Amino acid sequence: MTSSEVWTRADAERYDAGETETSSAAVLGPTLDFLAALAGDGRALEFAIGTGRVGVPLRERGVPVVGIELSEHMAAVLRRKIDEAGLPVTIGDMATTVVTGGFSLVYLVYNTITNLLTQDEQVECFRNAARHLEPGGRFVIELGVPPLRFLPPGQVAVPFDVSERHLGFDTFDLVEQILVSHHFTADGEDGRYRRSDSRHRYAWPAELDLMARIAGLELERRVEDWDGTPFTQDSPKHISVWRKPVPGRPGGPETTDVMS
Repeated sequence: MTSSEVWTRADAERYDAGETETSSAAVLGPTLDFLAALAGDGRALEFAIGTGRVGVPLRERGVPVVGIELSEHMAAVLRRKIDEAGLPVTIGDMATTVVTGGFSLVYLVYNTITNLLTQDEQVECFRNAARHLEPGGRFVIELGVPPLRFLPPGQVAVPFDVSERHLGFDTFDLVEQILVSHHFTADGEDGRYRRSDSRHRYAWPAELDLMARIAGLELERRVEDWDGTPFTQDSPKHISVWRKPVPGRPGGPETTDVMS
């Protein structure tokens, strides 16, 4: 049983309207370029595909895409955009759900691995990615670097957006590595705001690298963004690529057991 919070019907119906900026061609283009290049002539599997913000346009680029999604309501919104034959989606969690066939690319964008609220589940997510990858295939994660440098002693909250129609800030439990994202969003023109929050387990890049090693994957590349900006100690997020070794090739194991 996953610890992830499940998106409701109301959440799903509002989701695309709230992501118009991240769905724009200017923002999404580099993401699609990056993922399509890694997929090559193979198939791509998106964990937590949601309403298809990335998966649908990637499929339109000619990459065969399959999705796993925990929320039936999010998947229903995706289904309005493309039919099952064009982009199959299996309802289930990204740590344990298995779909048929092999993939050259498994990807997980927009901080979504943090929806798994325990380290064990995040490790199983890496194992599940490796389970689906063909030898030489890649697992890609987009994830923010925890902004703990902005926390002075005694402070537990960090704002991440202060704008006319939205106020967002994160609060942190530093012992359990849990952050709660709080949102106050303008709802209509009558001055009312809608409040929402969500729980996440944050993880550092080095911790993800260890999870990858447990799953039999090797770090191939880490950059700051989809444009390939070099990753530094000041980068607010990272795009990390791990590769499943090809048995028998130099630097790779003779066998890779990822099914246990």
